[in-house]
Amino acid sequence: MGGVSTVDRTERVPKQDRSRATRQRLLEAAVACLAEHGWAGSTVLVVAERAGVSRGAAQHHFPTREDLFTAAVEYVAEERSRALRALFPQGAGAGGRRAVVAALVDLYTGPLFRAALHLWVAAGDEAQLRPRVTELEARVGRETHRIAVELLGADESRPGVRETVQGLLDMARGLGLANLLTDDRARRERVVAQWARLLDEALAG
Repeated sequence: MGGVSTVDRTERVPKQDRSRATRQRLLEAAVACLAEHGWAGSTVLVVAERAGVSRGAAQHHFPTREDLFTAAVEYVAEERSRALRALFPQGAGAGGRRAVVAALVDLYTGPLFRAALHLWVAAGDEAQLRPRVTELEARVGRETHRIAVELLGADESRPGVRETVQGLLDMARGLGLANLLTDDRARRERVVAQWARLLDEALAG
């Protein structure tokens, strides 16, 4: 009667699962390639080989190079955001702000930040890439700010609180840039401790 058989449905589900798994491998491989090789060394073919799929399969999911790399940075940023929220399901409260500050700083000292930085630099020279990266950076920036406010328990209706939270994120980005050249973990821990104290004072009341 023209309906979809049980066999058809059961065959389709594994196919969809395989497609999702392939897409995820491509996204993760793209971020790893960007972090390690930069924009110039990260082609669709290089990513496909790292992900263990054909170039045709990669282009089926992401028709252009720009599609692949902007989607990859956004995907990993979303994964990191979910992981960050999972670390502090009840928020930090006053006693846990140092842990939250340290976790936020960690966002800017790993492969994701390195990959995103290569993408931003490339966008300065690539006209096709620039508007997409500008929009992506704005979205990721807003989401990171939202998470910081939520986890720190910050009340942005109070004067100066929004700027204090944004200052924290700007500081974290600066530490991430410094970390590209030298990993001064001891200095970073001192800065984190001081910012946690400043936040306790600024957010009190």
